Amino acid sequence: MSRVLIAEDEPRIAAFIEKGLKANGFVTAVVGDGLSALDRARSGDFDLVVLDIGLPVLDGFAVLRGLRAERCPVPVIVLTARDSVQDTVAGLEGGADDYMAKPFRFEELLARVRLRLAGPRDGEVTVLTAGGLSLDLRTRRASVGGRSVDLSAREFALAETFLRHPGQVLAREQLLSHVWGYDFDPGSNVVDVYVRYLRKKLGADRIETVRGMGYRLVTA
Repeated sequence: MSRVLIAEDEPRIAAFIEKGLKANGFVTAVVGDGLSALDRARSGDFDLVVLDIGLPVLDGFAVLRGLRAERCPVPVIVLTARDSVQDTVAGLEGGADDYMAKPFRFEELLARVRLRLAGPRDGEVTVLTAGGLSLDLRTRRASVGGRSVDLSAREFALAETFLRHPGQVLAREQLLSHVWGYDFDPGSNVVDVYVRYLRKKLGADRIETVRGMGYRLVTA
């Protein structure tokens, strides 16, 4: 059975999540502050962390930074009452694998937990390559022309989406759906922000802007 750490300081919400996960066969533990969350998450005892950003003592952003600085690979789903683009980008760039704003439906959280815990199926491609860019989906490593490149969890997911559709024009709405899994305000520039991040790391000419349509991975 998969083990999930719930880092949430509101007892009602923590109990709601724990009850639902246990009913679906997960083993859970609950902590109510950031220091405890960081200590338990880095222990290697858990397969996934559900992390509230507004934790006392040490907030969720600091917990994320601590985990990723130690290269702790545990998947993290962030829960927060904050809904601004800046907070969303900060959480994802800090290393979160997914992001949900409160209030949320438990069924959606459950689906995301299962998705993050699902391993690659037999016969599934685990290495994507195109135009000198390579992504190993098992080890989460990226390389350009044989040179290793460090990508955040969200940058990796965006690069993966481009590599699964090489040479195709992908609209911002498609990228939001594939990478973030839920809708942002149509005026959000989060996709543009992450495309800029990828261009800095993978090469300025690697991702082409197609005016009025979206972006395309250049493979030639």
